[in-house]
Amino acid sequence: MKTHLPKVNLDQRKWHVVNADGAILGRLAAQVANILRGKNKPVYTPHLDAGDFVVVVNAEKVVVTGKKEIDKKFMTYSGWKGGEKFISVGQVRARHPEKLITHAVRGMVPKNRLGRVLMTKLKVYKGSEHPHSAQQPAVLAPAK
Repeated sequence: MKTHLPKVNLDQRKWHVVNADGAILGRLAAQVANILRGKNKPVYTPHLDAGDFVVVVNAEKVVVTGKKEIDKKFMTYSGWKGGEKFISVGQVRARHPEKLITHAVRGMVPKNRLGRVLMTKLKVYKGSEHPHSAQQPAVLAPAK
């Protein structure tokens, strides 16, 4: 008996919009990653891209618990000696709040070609406006 592989219909991809206002960062990222991978569909297959598009608005209003706002650090490395730079969550939120959500979701998708394709379907915006109203995105309630 052969294993059934579902046909991924690219025309039936849906768009979802999530309001990050007051949502906890990790729970929101897990919910978004599951939709990007297609785990909420009955045709989910681990090695296929069966997920939907996700638009996240109000990225600057996402919540981190505890003292992570000052204690949690993101590190970048230039490749040179002493080229490490550390930046806190509060500093990232002030400069590029979209990167908080993008970084959290990137850590929850596969680390391969499939993961890079999935990340192109994630759109994160600072304010409550987004340019994807023509796609008629369905509103999703963020996980609390």
